[in-house]
Amino acid sequence: MNSNRLRKIITVASSVVLSFTVHAQNKGPQWLENAVFYQIYPSSYMDSDGNGYGDLPGITSKLDYIKSLGVNALWLNPIFHSGWFDGGYDVIDFYEVDPRFGTNTDLVTLVNEAHKRGMKVCLDLVAGHTSDKCAWFKESARKDANLRYSDYYIWSDSIPDKDKEDIEKRHHDPIPAASTRGRYVEANAPRAKYYEKNFFECQPALNYGFAHPDPSHPWEQSISAPGPQAVRREIKNIMSFWLDKGVDGFRVDMASSLVKNDPDKKETSKLWNEMRQWKDEKYPDAVLISEWSNPKEAIPAGFNIDFMIHFGIKGYPSLFFAKDTPYGVSNSYDYCYFDKSGKGQIKEFIDNFSQAYNATKDLGYIAIPTANHDFQRPNIGSRNTMNQLKVVMTFFLTMPGVPFLYYGDEIGMKYQMGIAPKEGSNERAGTRTPMQWDNSVTAGFSTCTPDKLYFPVDTDQGRITVEAQQKDPQSLLQFVRGIIHLRHSSAALRNSGMWALLSDESKPYPMVYSRSSGDETYIVAINPSAQPVKAVIASQGGKAKVAVVTGKASYKSGSAGDVIKLNGISAVIYRIDK
Repeated sequence: MNSNRLRKIITVASSVVLSFTVHAQNKGPQWLENAVFYQIYPSSYMDSDGNGYGDLPGITSKLDYIKSLGVNALWLNPIFHSGWFDGGYDVIDFYEVDPRFGTNTDLVTLVNEAHKRGMKVCLDLVAGHTSDKCAWFKESARKDANLRYSDYYIWSDSIPDKDKEDIEKRHHDPIPAASTRGRYVEANAPRAKYYEKNFFECQPALNYGFAHPDPSHPWEQSISAPGPQAVRREIKNIMSFWLDKGVDGFRVDMASSLVKNDPDKKETSKLWNEMRQWKDEKYPDAVLISEWSNPKEAIPAGFNIDFMIHFGIKGYPSLFFAKDTPYGVSNSYDYCYFDKSGKGQIKEFIDNFSQAYNATKDLGYIAIPTANHDFQRPNIGSRNTMNQLKVVMTFFLTMPGVPFLYYGDEIGMKYQMGIAPKEGSNERAGTRTPMQWDNSVTAGFSTCTPDKLYFPVDTDQGRITVEAQQKDPQSLLQFVRGIIHLRHSSAALRNSGMWALLSDESKPYPMVYSRSSGDETYIVAINPSAQPVKAVIASQGGKAKVAVVTGKASYKSGSAGDVIKLNGISAVIYRIDK
C-alpha cells in the first residue's frame, strides 16, 4: 500500500473517531449514560452530633447504604453558609460550608469517600441571588458605587409605579418578608432606595445585566457592562473552587432567571453556553444540571440534564398531583393518572415529554424525579400502599433520561400533611422530614429527643423504615434495588436507550412503552388503577419474558398484535427475546 493511501485511511479513521468523541461529549461525560442520582436534603438525612439537624458526617456514614441502592451519583441541596430564611437557598458565603453541616474538610471527606465507592457528588449552585447578609451585598449597599461588589446587584432610586404597587401589596401579605410578590425591595440603603430581588426579600438578585435595557431605566445595565461580567467570573470562580476539591458538578437553582428582561431566554442561554464551553475545557468530566424545567430551552443552552417537574413544561402534575393534595388544589384536571380511580389522563404528559425528548435526546438528558425538596412525595393521600408505590417506581426507574431518586422515596416515606413551616419551607415542610432508618423515637435519624428534631417523623409503626424493609424481600426498598440493578445491566433501559409509546394515549390505562437499544427491547406496562385493563400493541415479533412484575400481568403474542393484560395496581417489565 502506498504512503498516500495509508495517510488517507488514517485521516478518515481519525475523523470517524473524532466525530464519535464529539457526539458522545455533546451529551456530557460518559458516566452520565449510566447515572442514577440520589437527592439528599442535608438537614434531613442523618444527624451525627445529636442536635436534631442532619450534617455532612452523617451523610458520609450512610454512603454504603446509598451505594446498596444502585445509585451512583448524589445531589446535595445547598450546603453553603446560609441565613436559613429559605432552607439554605439564601447564601451568605459560597466558599464555606454552613456550620450546621460541618466544615469544608467534612465536604472534601464526603466527596473522597463517595469516590472510593464509585459515586459522584454534585452540589446545589444558587446562581441567581445571595442572602442580604452576604458580604458582597453589604458592600454594594454602601454609598461608594465603585467598590469591588458595587455592581453585583441591581440598585435604583426610582422604579415604575407598578413595582411600587407590588411593594405596597406585599406589605399587606401575612408575612411580607416571605412573600414572593413583585420584583423590588425598598431598602433605603446609602447606595439607593430599591434593589431587585429574585424570590424572597432577603434574596437580592445578582446582576447579570438586562437583555433589553430600557434607556429610561438607568439602573438596567447591559450584559456586557463591567458589573454583570464580574458576576459571571465570580460564578466560574465558585464552581472552580469546589470542582478543584473533587466535586463532580452542580444543579443550578432557578437557572433561567439570571439575565433580566430576557423573555425568549436568548441571552440567558448564551450565558450558559459560555459556562458550558468553559466547563468542558477546564472540567470535562463534570456536569451541569438545570432547574429550568423546559428541556428544549435548557439543554441547547448547555445543560447536560434538565428536569421535567411541577412547573415549566406541563405534564408532571397531571400524573401525580391529586386534587385533594397540596400541590393538586390549583390543577385544572379532576384526577391524576397515578390514582386508583383510573380516571386520569396521560395526553398532556406524553405530548409534552415526547416533544422535549425528541428535540433533546442527542444533546442531553431529561430527568423525571420521584419528588424533590420543593413538592410532595408519591406517598400522599389515597396513593399510600406499597403496591401502589411499586407501580409508581416502575415508571420512574424505566423512563429514559437520568433518574433522580429523592431520599426516602425508596422506602415510601410519606408526605406529611399539616406540618408547621420552618426556614421558609411553607407547604414544602411535609417533604423535608428526617430520613427514617429504624423504629426508634427519632427513626434513627438523631440521638436527640423527638422535640428537638428538625421536622417530625412518621414511620407507620416501623413499617416505613430502612431497617424493616431491609429484612423483607417483598418490600419497596428491595423492589427499587431490583429495578435499578436491571437498569444498569441493560443498554436498552439505561439513560440513552430509545423510548416509544406503544399504547393509545386516548386510552390511558395501561400506559405501555418500549425501551430499546440495538437488538435489545424491553416493554414496560403500567396500571395504577384498581381495575383490570388490557392493551393491544404492535407485534414485537418475539417471546415476552417477565423481568420485573408487581401485581399480576400477562402477555400474549400474535401476528395481528400483542395483547397485554394487567390486574389492578400492577406493573410489569418484559424482555422481548427474538
